[in-house]
Amino acid sequence: MNYNGTIENTNILVSRNIEQLMHNLSGFQRDLLYCIAGVEESYGLGIKRALESYKDIEVNTGRLYTNLNTLVEEGYVAKGRIDDRTNSYELTAEAKQRLAERQQWQAERLPTQ
Repeated sequence: MNYNGTIENTNILVSRNIEQLMHNLSGFQRDLLYCIAGVEESYGLGIKRALESYKDIEVNTGRLYTNLNTLVEEGYVAKGRIDDRTNSYELTAEAKQRLAERQQWQAERLPTQ
């Protein structure tokens, strides 16, 4: 195998690994990532409101914070402090890259009109 073939195969493996990692997230967790990306109020209740307005459902606060903490542990979200009671949440560079790659992956699979 030549040098170019090795690079191409490595890129394919990296791409598959990124998609597998995004695939391992629940739909709720992926929705949280998209909400965090688009919300101006990047604290828990602001994210909760954004998700509720998108899904038109009530989001359980315990479920929200459990999943936010999982996303922090997995390296998708950085957690900061606004004050003694309020945390902020921001997508990591890795999460932004994975979301962009997932969007591209999905767009490649949608039929064109």
